[in-house]
Amino acid sequence: MLTIDVSFVTSEDDLHGLLKRELDLPYFYGRNWDAFWDAVTGLVRIPDHVRFVGWVLLVEREPSGGRTLRRLLDDYRDQYRPDLLVEYV
Repeated sequence: MLTIDVSFVTSEDDLHGLLKRELDLPYFYGRNWDAFWDAVTGLVRIPDHVRFVGWVLLVEREPSGGRTLRRLLDDYRDQYRPDLLVEYV
């Protein structure tokens, strides 16, 4: 299981930087949602179980980024990885 603490994220740029580091996204990661989708669907493998801690704080500070990340991970699970477990606590 990979645990990602998003409680300190205050901007979408912070969120992309954290995702880049924690998911080991490539050095050329574009730090936007299209680049995130491209990375997780073709460049890296997300662990089978991911837990985001501090999710409520993230959604309060960066609601658009939180909604988009959750939607993309749901789409990824639906299309590619039905066994993927993502928790938002």
